[in-house]
Amino acid sequence: MFDILTEKLQRTFKTLKGEAKLTENNVDFAMREIRLALLEADVNFKVVKDFIDRVRAKCLGTEVMTALSPAQQVISFVRDELIATLGDAEARLIFSKNPPSVFLVVGLQGSGKTTSVGKIARWMMKNGHRPLLLSVDVYRPAAREQLSVIAHDVDAKIFPGEGMDQPLALAKAALREASLSGYDVLLIDTAGRLHIDDELMQELSTLKQQLKPSEILFVADAMTGQDAVKSAHEFHERLGISGVILTKLDGDARGGAALSIRAVTGQPIKFVGVGEKPDALELFYPDRMVSRLLGMGDVLSLIEKAQETFDLKQAQKLEEKLRKDEFSLEDFRDQLRQMRKLGPLDKILGMLPQIGAMKDLQKANIDEKQLIHTEAIINSMTPRERRNHQIINGQRRKRIARGSGTTVNQVNQLLKQYAQMRKMMKSMAGSLAGGRMPRHLERFLPRQ
Repeated sequence: MFDILTEKLQRTFKTLKGEAKLTENNVDFAMREIRLALLEADVNFKVVKDFIDRVRAKCLGTEVMTALSPAQQVISFVRDELIATLGDAEARLIFSKNPPSVFLVVGLQGSGKTTSVGKIARWMMKNGHRPLLLSVDVYRPAAREQLSVIAHDVDAKIFPGEGMDQPLALAKAALREASLSGYDVLLIDTAGRLHIDDELMQELSTLKQQLKPSEILFVADAMTGQDAVKSAHEFHERLGISGVILTKLDGDARGGAALSIRAVTGQPIKFVGVGEKPDALELFYPDRMVSRLLGMGDVLSLIEKAQETFDLKQAQKLEEKLRKDEFSLEDFRDQLRQMRKLGPLDKILGMLPQIGAMKDLQKANIDEKQLIHTEAIINSMTPRERRNHQIINGQRRKRIARGSGTTVNQVNQLLKQYAQMRKMMKSMAGSLAGGRMPRHLERFLPRQ
């Protein structure tokens, strides 16, 4: 995400590296380039103007640090102001003191509203809530059936409302059911339109007045740029939204909607959708998003994702095997499976800082099929072969290649990579157990 904007900002910062100090001339140059980058990224022009004015004032003001280079100073100021534009801290959902809390999910048709309801339900259940889902979209064909399918996929309960075709009556009946059955949240998928109209707004206003929701969440398609920002502004003016869910952010190379919507509406971005799967919804952290935007990576999110994915007991067993030099091809396969659970490799790499070799790796064309081939090769081995790779001779390699639909060369390559990885891990495990840094890493330590 934001690839185009990230590249242009980094190019601007790079031109300042040769400067000895910040002057009015090089500040003017940097601000002009940053302004163009933001406008080309489809950021709202008023947001861009205010942003540039604030950064310029800092660059030419008394806050300039003599200990930093001009490039570092500008990056620091840009980072601070981008975070301020997106919101200083993450905004959590607001729940009612007297459950069930009512959440109205609103937005235009095609923005990903119904899918987002399913993702929010899954997130709530992971965090100890019991949501009841409801669709009051009685206009779009099969809209309620679509939510029913999504609810089933995330193992959430849905209020069917069979035979009912009035949105307000449906909502009141569902609220009654939620109260009686111990659900602490009623999550309502409202009707959308291809454009904003008075009939839609009147219906939503009635639901708001009667249900008194804890949150009114506007779903915006990040791919539509300023159209999403304009729609969010109109919904807020006429309805009073409390937060925004940005969908399809993984496909937004420009970033205009994300950088504009908070400033234009005054309401925080609470979630971002980064894929189609039910778990592809993330809490929005402004500081982490800005770090990724500036090419600094998002290591915190990567660590959290790894903590959710990796099995602690399995990791402890693996550590024990490494110490005893018992890391087998079965263990290698299990680690690959764990890695694939984190998500596509390009997304994982996108969370790493874009520096040195990491930047080159991120630009490389990563073939996800290679991981599938690797697993297929290991699966084609016998349990004995997986435990002891040294018995895999020429005949066995031919059989494994036939069974996995690969070539003998691919089998050879995998075994070579495995042997190298095992040797490296054995070296690291032995050195760390002895209380010292492995020799091949010692050269990276600072000299005394």
